[in-house]
Amino acid sequence: MRISVQDAPFDLGQESADFAAGHRDMGAIVTFTGIVRDLPDDPMEAMEIEHYPGMTEKAITQIAEQARARFSLGDVLVIHRFGKLVPGEMIMMVATAARHRKDAFEAATFLMDYLKSRAPFWKREISASGAAWVAATDEDEDALARW
Repeated sequence: MRISVQDAPFDLGQESADFAAGHRDMGAIVTFTGIVRDLPDDPMEAMEIEHYPGMTEKAITQIAEQARARFSLGDVLVIHRFGKLVPGEMIMMVATAARHRKDAFEAATFLMDYLKSRAPFWKREISASGAAWVAATDEDEDALARW
Protein backbone atom coordinates (compact mmCIF):
# COMPACT_ATOMS: atom_id res chain seq x y z
CA MET A 1 0.00 0.00 0.00
CA ARG A 2 1.28 3.45 -0.86
CA ILE A 3 -0.23 6.80 0.10
CA SER A 4 1.37 9.95 -1.31
CA VAL A 5 0.27 13.52 -0.63
CA GLN A 6 2.48 15.65 -2.84
CA ASP A 7 2.75 18.98 -4.60
CA ALA A 8 4.58 17.57 -7.63
CA PRO A 9 2.76 16.26 -10.71
CA PHE A 10 2.74 12.50 -11.21
CA ASP A 11 3.14 10.38 -14.32
CA LEU A 12 -0.12 8.46 -14.68
CA GLY A 13 1.31 5.88 -17.06
CA GLN A 14 4.35 5.20 -14.90
CA GLU A 15 2.33 5.05 -11.67
CA SER A 16 -0.15 2.64 -13.28
CA ALA A 17 2.61 0.42 -14.66
CA ASP A 18 4.50 0.39 -11.36
CA PHE A 19 1.33 -0.47 -9.46
CA ALA A 20 0.44 -3.33 -11.81
CA ALA A 21 3.93 -4.85 -11.81
CA GLY A 22 4.25 -8.01 -9.80
CA HIS A 23 0.56 -8.56 -9.03
CA ARG A 24 0.42 -12.01 -10.59
CA ASP A 25 -2.14 -13.21 -8.05
CA MET A 26 -4.54 -10.33 -8.71
CA GLY A 27 -7.17 -10.66 -11.44
CA ALA A 28 -8.17 -6.99 -11.56
CA ILE A 29 -6.54 -3.61 -11.30
CA VAL A 30 -8.72 -0.52 -11.37
CA THR A 31 -7.36 3.01 -11.66
CA PHE A 32 -9.10 6.36 -11.46
CA THR A 33 -7.57 9.76 -12.06
CA GLY A 34 -9.22 12.98 -10.97
CA ILE A 35 -8.60 16.11 -13.02
CA VAL A 36 -9.16 19.74 -12.01
CA ARG A 37 -12.15 20.82 -14.07
CA ASP A 38 -13.06 24.30 -15.12
CA LEU A 39 -16.15 26.07 -13.82
CA PRO A 40 -18.96 26.28 -16.40
CA ASP A 41 -20.10 29.88 -15.81
CA ASP A 42 -16.96 31.52 -14.41
CA PRO A 43 -13.72 30.13 -15.86
CA MET A 44 -11.38 29.02 -13.08
CA GLU A 45 -7.84 30.33 -13.02
CA ALA A 46 -6.65 27.85 -10.39
CA MET A 47 -7.58 25.65 -7.50
CA GLU A 48 -5.55 25.91 -4.31
CA ILE A 49 -5.49 22.81 -2.12
CA GLU A 50 -4.30 22.91 1.48
CA HIS A 51 -3.77 20.13 4.00
CA TYR A 52 -2.11 19.37 7.32
CA PRO A 53 0.98 17.21 6.67
CA GLY A 54 0.94 14.06 8.71
CA MET A 55 -2.74 14.28 9.58
CA THR A 56 -3.84 13.96 5.96
CA GLU A 57 -1.62 10.96 5.22
CA LYS A 58 -2.77 9.25 8.42
CA ALA A 59 -6.45 9.76 7.59
CA ILE A 60 -6.04 8.46 4.04
CA THR A 61 -4.01 5.48 5.26
CA GLN A 62 -6.78 4.57 7.70
CA ILE A 63 -9.49 4.61 5.02
CA ALA A 64 -7.22 2.69 2.61
CA GLU A 65 -6.71 0.03 5.28
CA GLN A 66 -10.49 -0.18 5.73
CA ALA A 67 -10.92 -0.58 1.97
CA ARG A 68 -8.22 -3.23 1.86
CA ALA A 69 -9.98 -5.34 4.49
CA ARG A 70 -13.54 -4.70 3.34
CA PHE A 71 -12.93 -5.51 -0.32
CA SER A 72 -10.20 -8.16 -0.01
CA LEU A 73 -7.65 -6.00 -1.79
CA GLY A 74 -4.14 -7.11 -2.52
CA ASP A 75 -2.87 -3.56 -2.88
CA VAL A 76 -3.91 0.11 -2.80
CA LEU A 77 -2.37 3.29 -4.18
CA VAL A 78 -3.62 6.80 -3.42
CA ILE A 79 -1.88 9.89 -4.75
CA HIS A 80 -3.37 13.31 -3.95
CA ARG A 81 -1.80 16.61 -4.86
CA PHE A 82 -1.85 19.90 -3.00
CA GLY A 83 -0.81 23.43 -3.88
CA LYS A 84 -1.93 25.51 -6.83
CA LEU A 85 -3.38 23.52 -9.74
CA VAL A 86 -4.94 24.73 -12.98
CA PRO A 87 -7.83 23.20 -14.94
CA GLY A 88 -6.70 20.11 -16.80
CA GLU A 89 -4.06 19.09 -14.26
CA MET A 90 -4.28 15.73 -12.51
CA ILE A 91 -5.26 16.21 -8.88
CA MET A 92 -5.43 12.61 -7.65
CA MET A 93 -5.14 8.93 -8.50
CA VAL A 94 -6.60 5.82 -6.87
CA ALA A 95 -5.55 2.32 -7.85
CA THR A 96 -6.82 -0.92 -6.39
CA ALA A 97 -5.77 -4.53 -7.00
CA ALA A 98 -7.98 -7.49 -6.15
CA ARG A 99 -8.48 -11.08 -7.18
CA HIS A 100 -11.86 -10.15 -8.71
CA ARG A 101 -12.99 -7.05 -10.61
CA LYS A 102 -16.05 -6.36 -8.43
CA ASP A 103 -13.87 -5.84 -5.35
CA ALA A 104 -11.38 -3.69 -7.26
CA PHE A 105 -14.11 -1.44 -8.72
CA GLU A 106 -16.08 -1.12 -5.47
CA ALA A 107 -12.96 -0.38 -3.44
CA ALA A 108 -11.86 2.31 -5.90
CA THR A 109 -15.32 3.92 -5.74
CA PHE A 110 -15.34 3.70 -1.94
CA LEU A 111 -11.94 5.43 -1.77
CA MET A 112 -12.92 8.13 -4.27
CA ASP A 113 -16.14 8.88 -2.38
CA TYR A 114 -14.14 9.24 0.83
CA LEU A 115 -11.47 11.44 -0.78
CA LYS A 116 -14.12 13.71 -2.28
CA SER A 117 -16.00 14.44 0.94
CA ARG A 118 -13.99 13.40 4.01
CA ALA A 119 -10.26 13.52 3.37
CA PRO A 120 -8.76 16.49 5.21
CA PHE A 121 -8.10 18.77 2.25
CA TRP A 122 -9.33 22.32 1.86
CA LYS A 123 -9.93 23.50 -1.70
CA ARG A 124 -10.37 27.04 -2.92
CA GLU A 125 -11.43 27.87 -6.47
CA ILE A 126 -10.02 31.08 -7.90
CA SER A 127 -11.73 32.71 -10.87
CA ALA A 128 -11.96 36.16 -12.41
CA SER A 129 -14.89 36.94 -10.11
CA GLY A 130 -13.00 36.01 -6.94
CA ALA A 131 -12.15 33.05 -4.73
CA ALA A 132 -14.45 30.62 -2.93
CA TRP A 133 -13.88 27.61 -0.68
CA VAL A 134 -15.33 24.36 -2.01
CA ALA A 135 -17.89 22.64 0.20
CA ALA A 136 -19.09 19.06 -0.01
CA THR A 137 -22.33 18.77 -1.99
CA ASP A 138 -25.45 16.77 -1.17
CA GLU A 139 -24.46 14.47 -4.04
CA ASP A 140 -21.07 13.87 -2.42
CA GLU A 141 -22.71 13.08 0.93
CA ASP A 142 -25.24 10.74 -0.69
CA ALA A 143 -22.42 8.86 -2.45
CA LEU A 144 -20.55 8.39 0.81
CA ALA A 145 -23.71 7.38 2.73
CA ARG A 146 -24.19 4.27 0.60
CA TRP A 147 -21.09 2.71 2.18
